[in-house]
Amino acid sequence: MEENRVVEIRLTGPDDENVVWHPHAVTRAERETRNGHQGAVLWFTGLSGSGKSTVAGALELALQQLGISTYLLDGDNVRHGLCRDLGFSDDDRRENIRRVGEVAKLMVDAGLVVLTAFISPHRAERQMVREMLDPGRFVEVFVDTPLAVCEARDPKGLYKKARAGELRNFTGIDSVYEAPLQPEVHLHGEQLVTNLTAQLLDVLRGQAIIKP
Repeated sequence: MEENRVVEIRLTGPDDENVVWHPHAVTRAERETRNGHQGAVLWFTGLSGSGKSTVAGALELALQQLGISTYLLDGDNVRHGLCRDLGFSDDDRRENIRRVGEVAKLMVDAGLVVLTAFISPHRAERQMVREMLDPGRFVEVFVDTPLAVCEARDPKGLYKKARAGELRNFTGIDSVYEAPLQPEVHLHGEQLVTNLTAQLLDVLRGQAIIKP
């Protein structure tokens, strides 16, 4: 029997001659046919405390009840593992979103409806993720909640720390948030979560991501 060998190759990037893209036997279309729906990313963006995670979680539950294959990527959760080495500088925020975008792209290829809940304050970074995906596979969801409301909610006490100068580069206080100019979905975060979830389900059906 031939002995299995592990060959270690140092990879320096996608242009390295040792890095070759391998097409797979099972296609995204075949996975989507099996699942009974398309793969897509719903990219929730908004200030801290706007309700991104709450609405994304409610939508995932509703989709699961409809038999839709989903996965929710949450900003805090990925910083416990995938992005635990990153801080909150502009460069680190960009790298955080780039990594999440690449993971989301793989999940879309698996035929999943991917929900992401990230502040993602810069338009350029959100556009970067959009361009990773095929047309129609990226749905930008702007959870538009006034700063005063977000600050009053302050579920993690972060606004209080930012106002006290204990937390630097906090979006909405001393770091800019660039609101989407033309999001596919514009939600008003002060509405009931059930209403917002219903709006999103209507969008997914309207775009034929899930069946009517």
